[in-house]
Order: sequence, then C-alpha cells, then structure tokens
Amino acid sequence: MDAYELITRNATEVVTDEEVRALAEEPEGKRVYVGYEPSGVLHIGHMLTATKLIDLQEAGFEVVVLLADVHAYLNDKGTFAEIRETAERMRDQFLAYGLDADATEFVYGSEFQLDEEYVLDTHELEVSTTLNRAQRAMAEIQGGDTAKVSHLVYPLMQALDIVYLDLDLAVGGLDQRKVHMLHREQVPAMDGESDHDYEARPCLHTPILADLDTGVGKMSSSSGTTISMEDSSEDIEAKINGAYCPPTRDPEPDDDGNERENPVLEIFEYSVFPRFDTVVVERPEEYGGDLTYDDYESLAADLESGELHPADAKGALADYLDELIAPGREVLRELGGT
Repeated sequence: MDAYELITRNATEVVTDEEVRALAEEPEGKRVYVGYEPSGVLHIGHMLTATKLIDLQEAGFEVVVLLADVHAYLNDKGTFAEIRETAERMRDQFLAYGLDADATEFVYGSEFQLDEEYVLDTHELEVSTTLNRAQRAMAEIQGGDTAKVSHLVYPLMQALDIVYLDLDLAVGGLDQRKVHMLHREQVPAMDGESDHDYEARPCLHTPILADLDTGVGKMSSSSGTTISMEDSSEDIEAKINGAYCPPTRDPEPDDDGNERENPVLEIFEYSVFPRFDTVVVERPEEYGGDLTYDDYESLAADLESGELHPADAKGALADYLDELIAPGREVLRELGGT
C-alpha cells in the first residue's frame, strides 16, 4: 500500500484529492490533527478517527491531537478544572489505543486559544461570517434544543485551530465537514493577526458508524447503544450480539423507509481490519471449522453468500474489539475510572 492509499484508506471524502496527493508525495514530517472535545471516555467514534491517525503516522505524518478544553467549556461540559481532568484521562486512553507517543503531540486548546492574536482573529471571523453560515456549521455541535451564542463561536474557533496548529491536513468525522468547509471558505480571506499561514488546508473525512441496534441513522454516545473503553469483555459481547446484522452489506430500508447500514460490517471495515493483518472467525469443525480473512471484502462476501453466519461474525467482532479496547480499559482501571 503506497502513501496515498494509506492516507485515504476508508475515508468517505477527500478535500481536495489533488492537495492530498501532493502531501502523499512527501508525507514525512507533515502535520495532521483531529480535535476532540474532552467530554467523556473514549467511544468507538473516537477510536475510528484515531485509527485513521494511526494510518497517517504509519505514512510518516506527525499527529496533533487537540484536547479542546475551551470548546468543551463553550459547549457547557463543565468547569475548566473538570474538563482538564477528563482531557488528561483521554490522552492516556488514546496512547493505550495505539497512537505512537513519540509521534503524537497533545495540545490543550487553552494553550493558545486565549492569546490575544487568536482572540482578535476569532473576532475577525465573527465580523466576516454571516449568522446563517455559522448556524450551518454549528448544526452538529449543538447538544441541546436551545442554541447559544457559544455554539456559533465554536465552529469559528475550529476553523482557526487549523491555522494556529500549523497543520498540513485536517481530519474529522463526516459530521465535521461543514466546519472544514467554513475554514476553506473564510480563513484564506482573513488579514490575520499572527504570523501563521492562512491558506486553506486539505481535509479528510471519516465515516459515521450506523446505529448499532437498528442500522438506521448514526451511532451516538448520548442515545442508543455505543461501545466505549468503559465496557467489559462481557459488555462488548452483549452489545455486539444484540447488534443489527443482516446477511448483507446493503440492507433494505426499515418499515418507515429509513436507509439502513450493517453496523457489524462497518466496524469490521473501519476499526478491525485496519488494525489486524488477519481476522480469524472461530467455528466448531461440525460447522466447517475456522474461517480466516486477510481483508474486509472477503469477509463481507462470505456473509452475503451464507458461508459466514451473522452470529459467527458477531462473535469474532466482539473478540477483536475487546482486544483493541482492553489496554484503554486497563488505563481507566488504574486511574480509578471503573
């Protein structure tokens, strides 16, 4: 797999392909980031983007993880002291998950977002960005029913973070697309109060996993079933056993006409196969014995053909997820988090 293939593996969108191809020609030392609001224990959504960061480290990128404490404060996630404690716990979990400590820089937003230059640049964006444009960007951020002024400022700061962290590439889930487009549209036109480069950066967007129970909509840590580093082996097994998994990668819509995905296959594709060279599905000899897969496509094809039963696929997925999560679970145990 060449650098471009590794960089873009499992990406839903690349903005723009030409810019990312240019980065892939000389990826060594280039800087990429994902910003995470310190709002809880790592869940499978965090892990999906972290898996992409591991790909990028393998390609030669230097990874910056923004532990966005100021953003969390703007989103009413606690006091700065509470948020910082959560952020420190998250840092340890990311390293336990597999990020290379020597090639990962963890930055707290409050280290630069309260500086005069940054605040003045934020105000410049406030002046140049229409209310309608900011509202579109904040749609995925607003947690409650009531929009607050802080929710409008939040995406403007995200757009600036890409500049102030001196990045070459921004990564986020597809729900961050509107923020990244805000960066590409608004930031290059700024006069700027700092010596940073205000040119637009390319962006890479990772998929959003489907709801684990139904395959409809997105998996959410605030509603429905999700998987996190707090889960025991038994928890993971129970959640995966209860997951929606028809014998196809392209399920029919539900009774209300809502589009569906197969979340079990999605987790195999985006979380398991990027981290394991081989996946073994253990089965008794009377049912054909073990199945071994070197790639996602082979496993998905066997599920569709009937060679791989959904129950066997779920059993294997629970085992591999548990292996990925176990180091982070141990970190939480050591920190007294469970």
